[in-house]
Amino acid sequence: MTFATTLGQPLALPCGATLPNRFGKSAMSETLGTLDNHATRELVRLYQRWADGGTGLVITGNIMVDQRQLGEPHNVVVEDERDMPILRDWAKAGTRAGNHLWVQLNHPGKQIPKMLATGDTLSPSAIPFGKALSPHFKQPRALTEAEILDIIQRFARTAGILKTAGFTGVQIHGAHGYLVSQFLSGHHNQRTDRWGGSLENRMRFPLEIYRAIRAEVGPDYPISIKLNSADFQRGGFTEDESMTVAETLANEGLDLLEISGGTYESPKMAGQGIRESTRKREAYFLDYAEKIRARIDIPLMVTGGFRTSEGMAAAVDSGATDIVGVARPLALEPDLPLRILSGESVHSVVEPRRTGIKAIDDMAMMEVVWFARQLHRMGKGKEPRKNESVLGAFVRSLVMVGIRSSRTKRMKLRANSG
Repeated sequence: MTFATTLGQPLALPCGATLPNRFGKSAMSETLGTLDNHATRELVRLYQRWADGGTGLVITGNIMVDQRQLGEPHNVVVEDERDMPILRDWAKAGTRAGNHLWVQLNHPGKQIPKMLATGDTLSPSAIPFGKALSPHFKQPRALTEAEILDIIQRFARTAGILKTAGFTGVQIHGAHGYLVSQFLSGHHNQRTDRWGGSLENRMRFPLEIYRAIRAEVGPDYPISIKLNSADFQRGGFTEDESMTVAETLANEGLDLLEISGGTYESPKMAGQGIRESTRKREAYFLDYAEKIRARIDIPLMVTGGFRTSEGMAAAVDSGATDIVGVARPLALEPDLPLRILSGESVHSVVEPRRTGIKAIDDMAMMEVVWFARQLHRMGKGKEPRKNESVLGAFVRSLVMVGIRSSRTKRMKLRANSG
């Protein structure tokens, strides 16, 4: 098969839905919501670009399920149907080429920056971040049983609203150190009740979220999870544990497993610390995918590292993955899948973005903010700026995040006092 033929194959999901090709846009945080966390026209324009660009499965940046718990300023939050008109427009624009548009559902847990937090930050256990990140995040409070059950229902309620709006599936964010990831980690979750301790208990939280969503949306609606292959932290979520969780969810009827890895304390998902032999295969987590393939038969999506049309097709042809997960390449070339499907041999223009200042370059968020600026440009109807100054983008984004966080925090404090 040629790479265009391989990547142009449709993919049937266990629930009965079919994806039109093998390209998947992985979630990137857009921070294009309003100050008070509503969806915007910028999101409609951005997702129309990706739909028109040929990506068969587009997954949104994380939508939060609780207005009180935000990972970043200008996150979108969906708790009720008050934003149904703009949500319908977003869903319609993002599926207009016959592709799928799924929403990633998330709760940050303790991963809320100090500058944004107004009340308690929540986690399975009151375990702070390590030395490098603890200055930037509050000491969390352990969740109560009632709060855990409430969060589970919030995931389900938000999924139901988004299905009504026209989004064609949902994804549970179970990676990168957010709340679901915190529950799975033996380091962050040191509870002694039914939600902690053994892996069976630690994975109860994502399992109950999946079951609640499935009860809300029905058997023929796609549900995915983004899961770490491992946390790459001492005492954290291991590869063997990840495979057990994946197998358990697959047996429950999960439609797609997206494989990632790492947290902001150990950012493997950004390519830091990846071996050169892994880079040559392009995908960072293909080794894990090949192992889990022997244990589950649901579709897999591997994200992180894909750069060439030939490398993408080779990963699918090998059987290691069913969907090629791409993110940063689509922040610079939203039509990249369409070009590959037309037969063009493509090498993404994505390359490491560095300021030359080691302290900044070692920060996992540095490149994230550079690529987020390109999403903002597309949201405004502009083209990505591929040669934008990395240091300039980082400084401008740092200032903007500070301003946005301050405004959001003031707004939340006024609401709480009222």
